[in-house]
Amino acid sequence: MLASLALSLVLLVPPTDSIIKRGAPLPEGTPIPLAEVLQDPARFAKGDPVLVSGIVERNCTAKGCWMQVASEPGGTGVRVTFKDYAFFIPTDSQGRKVKAVGVFTTKQHSAKDVDHLVAEGASLLRNADGTATEVTFVASGVELSS
Repeated sequence: MLASLALSLVLLVPPTDSIIKRGAPLPEGTPIPLAEVLQDPARFAKGDPVLVSGIVERNCTAKGCWMQVASEPGGTGVRVTFKDYAFFIPTDSQGRKVKAVGVFTTKQHSAKDVDHLVAEGASLLRNADGTATEVTFVASGVELSS
């Protein structure tokens, strides 16, 4: 009985190297490093799905509805939202490796929206009037790993 209780507890605890999948399955292929995309974002912002990789620098700590992804810790990144608000990531995803499929867009945020996003932990470069122009990524599928 003690052995079956121990086995039950082991099965309830997820392995630390597990992959967390959200949204649509990712396509096969080698992801494009985010640093390469950020060198020429217009080349990738054509509405075609792109498979990218990076690391979660920060994420929404309220419900996991966005994440800031960079190629390397402390690097320049993009804010990733989730297509149709259809899924969220764990609120403790910071530092995880990420692969995601989606499309790049350019978005203009009002000063009020920038204030809201910064309050949730986002890092945006403000324009002189308090607004922000942001290159974003709308993911339809995400995989997080340790």
